[in-house]
Amino acid sequence: MRLVRTILAWLLVLVVSLAGLAVCIARPFNPDNNCVLGRALSRTGRFVLGLKRPLAGLENLPQDRPTVMIANHQHNDDLFVLGDLLPPRTVTVGKSALAWVPFFGQVFWLGGNVMINRARSQQAVALVQASSDAITRDRKSLWVFPEGTRSRGAGLGKFKKGAFYAAISAGAPITMICAAAYRPESSGVLGSPQTGPGSYPAAGGNHRPDQCRHS
Repeated sequence: MRLVRTILAWLLVLVVSLAGLAVCIARPFNPDNNCVLGRALSRTGRFVLGLKRPLAGLENLPQDRPTVMIANHQHNDDLFVLGDLLPPRTVTVGKSALAWVPFFGQVFWLGGNVMINRARSQQAVALVQASSDAITRDRKSLWVFPEGTRSRGAGLGKFKKGAFYAAISAGAPITMICAAAYRPESSGVLGSPQTGPGSYPAAGGNHRPDQCRHS
């Protein structure tokens, strides 16, 4: 049953993304497309998976001013766990390979999200600069997984610096979002997900870029 739930959840990602194309084509590159699609995808996915997501600190997520949000990245199922936390006018940073995912890749692009080719460092730097310009000029927020790859719940990986450079360049605060470790597995007859004690996203307070330190 777990496999059936998982397959159905990801098939619905394609279906919801296909439906979302109409919205994205009607208002291409509007960052609010991401907020609408994120809610639809995450809530549909959690319903199909039977996933309950306790949440703490939602009041710390700015809704009316630009910020750079950094979140830990564990599994592909982060889409269902975190997708509906996007504030208005938020764009995300993702790898360029997402463009080839049917329907989802197209709505991701039409949401004005930042697509980075990790193999081309100069392009990545230019895109980060463009992101900081968008924060300042268009009052957009930026969502980044600074680890750059999935940790599979095995603690935090090393952070890449692009999100912090973008925040410093734009003079925008940094908002931290942390999801406790969870496993994209399920047990029981109905395949209820195993999420472990205290498995929930928590939004931390906002920090000025000059308060951040890196080693």
